[in-house]
Amino acid sequence: MRRTRLFFFALCACLLVGTQVRAIEMLPTFGDIDHIHLPALLVQHADGDQSLQLRAQDTTYIDNAQYQEMVIATKDMVQPFYVTIHVRQWKSVPITETWYEISHSEKKPVRLQRFDSGYLPLDNGDLYLVHLHGNWAAEGVPTVERLTRGVKTIRNSDGARNAHLDAPEVMISLDGVPQENSGRVLGAALCWSGNFEIRVAATDEKGFHFYAGIDPMASEYILSPKQVFTTPHLAYTYSDEGMGGVSRAFHRWARTCGMLHNGNATRNILLNSWEGIYFDITEERILAMMNDIAAFGGELFVMDDGWFGGKYQRNSDDAALGDWVVDTRKLPNGLKALTDAAKDRHIKFGIWIEPEATNTLSELYEQHPEWVLQERGRELKLGRGGTQLVLDMTNPKVQDFVFSIVDNLLTKHPEIAYIKWDANASIQNYGSPYLPRDKQSNLYVDYHLGLIKTLERIRAKYPNVVIQNCASGGGRANYGLMPYFDEFWVSDNNDALQRVYIQWGTSYFFPSNAMAQHIGGSPYLMTGRTTPIKFRCDVAMSGRLGMELQPAHMTDEERAQCTVAFADYKALRELIQLGNLYRLVSPFSEASPFSNQQSPAVQQVASLMYVNDAKDHAVLFAYGLTSFMKQASRRIRLAGLDPNRTYTLHEKNIRVAYHHDRNAWGEGEPCELDGKSFTGEYLMSVGLDIPLSTEYNIDYPSRIFELIVP
Repeated sequence: MRRTRLFFFALCACLLVGTQVRAIEMLPTFGDIDHIHLPALLVQHADGDQSLQLRAQDTTYIDNAQYQEMVIATKDMVQPFYVTIHVRQWKSVPITETWYEISHSEKKPVRLQRFDSGYLPLDNGDLYLVHLHGNWAAEGVPTVERLTRGVKTIRNSDGARNAHLDAPEVMISLDGVPQENSGRVLGAALCWSGNFEIRVAATDEKGFHFYAGIDPMASEYILSPKQVFTTPHLAYTYSDEGMGGVSRAFHRWARTCGMLHNGNATRNILLNSWEGIYFDITEERILAMMNDIAAFGGELFVMDDGWFGGKYQRNSDDAALGDWVVDTRKLPNGLKALTDAAKDRHIKFGIWIEPEATNTLSELYEQHPEWVLQERGRELKLGRGGTQLVLDMTNPKVQDFVFSIVDNLLTKHPEIAYIKWDANASIQNYGSPYLPRDKQSNLYVDYHLGLIKTLERIRAKYPNVVIQNCASGGGRANYGLMPYFDEFWVSDNNDALQRVYIQWGTSYFFPSNAMAQHIGGSPYLMTGRTTPIKFRCDVAMSGRLGMELQPAHMTDEERAQCTVAFADYKALRELIQLGNLYRLVSPFSEASPFSNQQSPAVQQVASLMYVNDAKDHAVLFAYGLTSFMKQASRRIRLAGLDPNRTYTLHEKNIRVAYHHDRNAWGEGEPCELDGKSFTGEYLMSVGLDIPLSTEYNIDYPSRIFELIVP
């Protein structure tokens, strides 16, 4: 047998064009590498042996219309232990995936102590790491730091959600401080919804080493003989167009290669009831909100938390989770009255569920206390509301129950077109009544395998229902669950100013038609900040547009502006949701309001744009983030256009004005750029001085322009 040397020829050819990569094994294993390198795979065999020396047995190639794949079968030199290595290169987009299938035929179980999904060696250089950090209501903040000697580790150990705090996607700039639209940048995303660990190691002077996989902490996986364990996929891309090039590759991959359910579909404009009425659901209030969203030109109404409960009523977050029956005290005519009402108003109807959780105050918990995660002999740790517990998704009976929640709703009410699937609890009770005692360490992994199995079953029966992935906001924005969801809730924070920042960071890896962005109320309940309705509309319009407020409390001006915004958004929807994103001016600069270096001399702005593949249609968003008297404006250079074409600008969602002659609000006057034409070369090299002054005596001015080649 020859020694396996996996030189990354496939990755070098299609991923790391223009970079220098040292030839080193794709899968460093403990017992087969020198003491300097960290292992990507560490196991303890049934007899206690901890070494692993894999050698190639066979290599096969798959070539179909979508991708090319190299499959390398390996075996340990001594033990009956096998690893099949997969490298897949997509043809329509520069994304490469790696993953491993691990199995054995030893006499007793083997302990997988580390089981990464991929490894990549990188040469020395001025390397910078970009990763997303954040928390509830403050997701998606990019952290940029220079890579130095030692080991840099990024991990998440929430158990159920892995995008709050640190997220499982990173970029590595190979040319110093990362730039938005220039420079060589490597991007990587671990396609997993549970705990993860990403490491960049430079333990000697020879180079850097990148690893990513499931976090092994408290997750030593007990692998039975003949059982096959498949690691999550790790997706890579490389671009010489900076961070923006990496983003555009991931966005296209999500839409066209099945990583986002119905990825090339556009999403409806909706009103969600949560911040409008919270738990105070009544049939009268729901029907009134339906009337409002229909009047604005919206297309979907979503009834959020508070609609269910039998013995225990859902008037707060401390009861009734798991009891998925309509509360007829609130909705005396049931869900059919609501779906019929939606049909009468020519809109769709959606509903909220949190199927992976229960409350101690619920009939479900009273009937099946063994269905919740719990540690034998220890007091339960309770979550949200002081009563919330997470169901044991490792248990097939629980998986059947979670499936039945969706199945029962959609069987009885096939008119339901949208489901908001929430997950508001981390795993606090580290124990499964279902798993055997000697496999309790499988919990963190098997929970998500059970969740995925359930979602696959739901999608097989209901492929066309739109399902939103929500987890206390953006806690599950990851590529592990994206194939089963149509969109995700970016954040519970609908403050328009902070949403500029949250959405900016989130866009590093996720496409706009997956990013649910809602118009909130003002002053906003979380921050107390007052922002104009046009700014709130313009910020929400850069992704999947929606509303989350009580329309009954809106002013006539707000109603008029939202009506204009909805109409303009529909005309631009395909471009915004499916176009190529170019981030132009970042809010995360030294002059940011979130920085100690704020300067009133030059107005701080954020700007981004979408361009279609033909480069004859684009939409530009510009937001003013600071407002001071006599502030200099900032010229914005565009990107992604054809330099040899001429583009005409048309302002959209123009700020409404009060027309005294009609005694009503209506569309106001566009700015001086409306109707002007410029070459693509001029727009990209010289740019536009966009009017974002504090005209109208308001803070947070904003503009949207459609660019069309005549």
